[in-house]
Amino acid sequence: MRPAELYTRDLVFEHEAVAATGVPGPTIRQWARRGKIQRFQGNGRYSGQGHEYKTMYALPEIEQLAANYRPMPQRAPKAA
Repeated sequence: MRPAELYTRDLVFEHEAVAATGVPGPTIRQWARRGKIQRFQGNGRYSGQGHEYKTMYALPEIEQLAANYRPMPQRAPKAA
């Protein structure tokens, strides 16, 4: 998806993308590092959670990948 195809309402912070899609935040950041989704510089406004998030993601791209997302099972915690 090209940046010219996006509207400003399509750009969301990580916690907003997690709430909309159910995909964990570290997975969204990993997709951005691997180049599957685009990362945009934030506008410097506060996110509503007391933090100034500087990275925004395109929600349509995340929703497209979230359709095929399946969480990987984690190892069982070790007994103490």
